[in-house]
Amino acid sequence: MNYRHAFHAGNFADVFKHTILIGLLEALKSKQKPFSYMDTHAGRGRYLLDDAEATRTAEAADGVQRLLTATRLPTLVHVYVNLVRSLNAGRDEIVEYPGSPLIASLLMREEDRGVLCELHAEDCMALKAALRGDARFAIHERDGYGAMNALLPPKVRRGLVLIDPPFEAQDGEFRVIEKALADAAKRWASGTYAVWYPIKLRQQVQPFHRWLTSSGFGKVLVTELLLHPDNSALRLNGCGMAIINPPWKFERQLEELLPSLQTLLGQGRYGQHRLEWLVHG
Repeated sequence: MNYRHAFHAGNFADVFKHTILIGLLEALKSKQKPFSYMDTHAGRGRYLLDDAEATRTAEAADGVQRLLTATRLPTLVHVYVNLVRSLNAGRDEIVEYPGSPLIASLLMREEDRGVLCELHAEDCMALKAALRGDARFAIHERDGYGAMNALLPPKVRRGLVLIDPPFEAQDGEFRVIEKALADAAKRWASGTYAVWYPIKLRQQVQPFHRWLTSSGFGKVLVTELLLHPDNSALRLNGCGMAIINPPWKFERQLEELLPSLQTLLGQGRYGQHRLEWLVHG
């Protein structure tokens, strides 16, 4: 599997991740006070679904493309589809797809602030081009975990950190995330942290959930979408997001979202979704 995100832009995992991100950002906007947003693995910011990488895998066909003709969408999916369409105004089909930084830029207010980190030089250059002139964002060509250690807490103490790594070494990545979260909690315990993770084998995810349960965080909500049984390391069977300190009653939005995504994105009779509080103080 090639972990450069251009090969997977707009796939089912992006739909899952980005609809939840929209919900988290909208929850932060529900209060008049400004908020901060950090993206530790920001990517390019904008992807072309007709370039060589995306057409090689054609994963968007079973992701965002399925939603374009769907009706009676839940609120978060409706907002997501409208954002994607807004980038493709005047086109007959979806060509441009927004990464999480661009989605954030479309939702954030003038007073909100963002920090975007991307270690890959070529992708960071593309990210700077995608957000050129947007003074709300500081963009760093650096390791996102190191940035968490150096830049948290943010000046604006309300906010969200999105951790969306490539998981090139799945088990090892979880251990790095655990250390980064433990260190961040010492400096910014009240922040909201959203960690996206792939699901191939269930036993690869379980130690991370056990760590979250015993980590000392006051609230940890886990949400998952599976298209296939979680018993094969040969493909991406599903994905999940662990949300530390989620917004008040955010689980209600997920209760509406998840069944709809399972129906819209399903690839067979083994699809399922999960929503569980690991910690609910």
